[in-house]
Amino acid sequence: MLLSSSCSMGQFPRASPHSHGMVSRHFRKGPPPKVTRAATGVEKRIEFEENVGSLQVMHNKELEVNIRKKLQGVELSPSLYDTAWVAMVSERGSPQAPCYPQCIESILQNQHDDGSWGINPSSSSVDKDILLSTLACVVALKRWNVGPYHIKRGLNFIGRNFSVAMDVKTIAPVGFIITFSGLISLAAGIGLRLPVIQIYIDEIFHLRKIELERDGGGTVSARKAFMAYVSEGLGSLQDWDEVMEYQRKNGSLFNSPSTTAAAAIYSFNDKALNYLDSLTNKFGGPVPAMYPQNIYSQLCTVDALERTGISRIFMGEIRDILDTTYRCWLHNEEEVMLDILTCAMAFRLLRTHGYDITSDEMAHFCEQSSFDDSIHGYLDDTKTLLELYKTSQIRFSREDLILENIGNWSAKQLKQQLLSNKLSTSARSEVEYVLKFPLHSTLDRLEHRRNIEQFKFKDSQVLKSGYCGSHSNKEILALAIDDFHSSQSVYQQELQYFESWVRQCRLDELKFARVMPLIVHFISTATMFAPELADARMALSQTSLLVTVYDDFFDCPETSREEKENYIALVEKWDNHAEIGFCSKDVEIMFYAVYNTYKQIGEKAALVQNRSIMDQMVEDLVSSAKAMMVEADWTATKYIPSTMEEYMSNAEVSAAFGAFVCPPVYFLGPKLSEEDVKSEEYTQLLKLTNVIGRLLNDSQTYRKEILAGKVNGVLLRALTDGGDTSSESIEAAKKVVKCFAESSMVEMRKLVFSEGGPIPRPCKNRFWEMCKIVFYFYRKDDAYLTPKEMMSSARAVILDPLQLTHSPSCLGTLSL
Repeated sequence: MLLSSSCSMGQFPRASPHSHGMVSRHFRKGPPPKVTRAATGVEKRIEFEENVGSLQVMHNKELEVNIRKKLQGVELSPSLYDTAWVAMVSERGSPQAPCYPQCIESILQNQHDDGSWGINPSSSSVDKDILLSTLACVVALKRWNVGPYHIKRGLNFIGRNFSVAMDVKTIAPVGFIITFSGLISLAAGIGLRLPVIQIYIDEIFHLRKIELERDGGGTVSARKAFMAYVSEGLGSLQDWDEVMEYQRKNGSLFNSPSTTAAAAIYSFNDKALNYLDSLTNKFGGPVPAMYPQNIYSQLCTVDALERTGISRIFMGEIRDILDTTYRCWLHNEEEVMLDILTCAMAFRLLRTHGYDITSDEMAHFCEQSSFDDSIHGYLDDTKTLLELYKTSQIRFSREDLILENIGNWSAKQLKQQLLSNKLSTSARSEVEYVLKFPLHSTLDRLEHRRNIEQFKFKDSQVLKSGYCGSHSNKEILALAIDDFHSSQSVYQQELQYFESWVRQCRLDELKFARVMPLIVHFISTATMFAPELADARMALSQTSLLVTVYDDFFDCPETSREEKENYIALVEKWDNHAEIGFCSKDVEIMFYAVYNTYKQIGEKAALVQNRSIMDQMVEDLVSSAKAMMVEADWTATKYIPSTMEEYMSNAEVSAAFGAFVCPPVYFLGPKLSEEDVKSEEYTQLLKLTNVIGRLLNDSQTYRKEILAGKVNGVLLRALTDGGDTSSESIEAAKKVVKCFAESSMVEMRKLVFSEGGPIPRPCKNRFWEMCKIVFYFYRKDDAYLTPKEMMSSARAVILDPLQLTHSPSCLGTLSL
């Protein structure tokens, strides 16, 4: 079972049993005790709006409307640095007239009271981006001899804050020393004197000399691309014929307005001017730092919604965005394909949402040289490496060498970054986490909590000026915070009902059983987290605990064969169980808990499905109990199966996932016919879940089970492969078993993420999520998570409020 295959309770907490003793082992008959419903009515579906005040609901609706608008058309932040460069472009055939006077007007209208230009994150601080944007705007105005008062105020700001440019501890835009020093040269060339002592100017050009001579990251090709990207900082020193090799179909250079404007100024390129024409026609005066940028920004927003757990609210808008991205993918459009970060994110999101794409389109990133030869490689860009590594895990085949190679080299690069000690604290934490937890071993609600608590407002793509991407980030965070806390109030009510159900069923009287309501309900809430899935969560929590109990029952040496046979006979008789009676109090308690609970689940599911599912549930209960009986007999007689095939034919069934994974599927919304449940796809989903669960359990419990004389897949693999149980053979066998589980997970991923087949995606997700739970709980090398770790995770999802590091001013008005 998920929590253990042993009756030992040494490392597992359980509810305190009451001492009622054992009844005599004789057959007795009697009506089953009824399990009453909780007086609070928590068993009913709990709607999200019932758990928040009316004012908060109104606030949330406003947030939803604003985020929805941004999803439909991402609003890009203006870049005064890029606007200034576009403003410097002269009219075709008339070098004394500006080509884009609207950009000049935008500069004049957007100067701050302190004389600066740009997006200042804090009125009390000055960063290098503000300094760069201010100098660019001053130069642009001086270029056309307009706004003398604006120029004077801008120069005064630069003079007061010039030391910021030399502060190595201050975060700088990409290529800052080159672009900033280039603007200083331009200023001098048009007679603009900066109110800065010469020693500071000399220091900037000394830093420029070091930057131009240093052996940066990446390769010669990467350095060439990077220098082309910051060409405006090199001006007439640049080989513009080489730079134009990077020109795209839309006429831009790297989709960068500043680089393209410099190309129009120094090389008089018509395609560059056409790009700038379209840019200014679209945005008017201020232009963004990168264009087109819509797909990347929208994908980032979709990713943020998914990472914070509120994407379900915006599924229509997300589908529209992914449909557009898919069309771009099929047409091999530059906006998606030429940027490594955008391409990797598009592949990951498209594939996980069921779009039919192959990894062939990722082949140009198969080798590390593709990264090394890019601007991303020159900058050793961590964000791009992380995205590539996550993308590589969305494999549909173990033979997918493209994604395997991407995963190998990106992981290697990330590990090298960790060793270099050059990463910031937050970046180091993210890299360590991503390398430690593969995507298939993470639990949704734990991930949401972590991402909310560590939410980053800025979208840090490779850019030369500060850029915040979509304005919706703060709204996303505000909505996610309230959604998480509101969901917790639902989970807490469910937990109260679940604990009362345990007591009414008298499960806490079973001394052999581990009864852990909080941890069991955590399994349900961590994956089926949407508040409206209350019925599905409760069905999973109840069936998970019941299957764990009767797994302990069959596994415990103190349980007699008579009791085991009695329980199986009772389940087989089901509604006619009174004909048999009970040979012990334990059997009576356990059977009635199973019988009454599954009956209630079946009645409620029938209302949703418009058909009875009772026969299927009873069949799963009988088959799993009989398989557990076989394992108990193997242990008692010291029988060892002759092959792994013989062992797995029974072990897959004794894993019993069908008995507790399948019932919640009927409460997820979609109808499942009897034919659907008997289909090849459904059968394969269940089989893979059983195989993965059994093998991972075996790979972590083999030491304990070998000592107890129990059959285990690792032991059997060692005997069949090497013929002995030496530590070397056991370790080799363990690797084989885990490898097979990983292979099964790849097959499961393909089944779940691919469209088509009779089983709806929400139902397929239930099997995928269960496999993720198994990987999460069995991620340690030699044991389950400790009780302390499990309890900590459970509390984080159900009980503990978020630990926010964001200032209230970032979040707006919230009821926390």
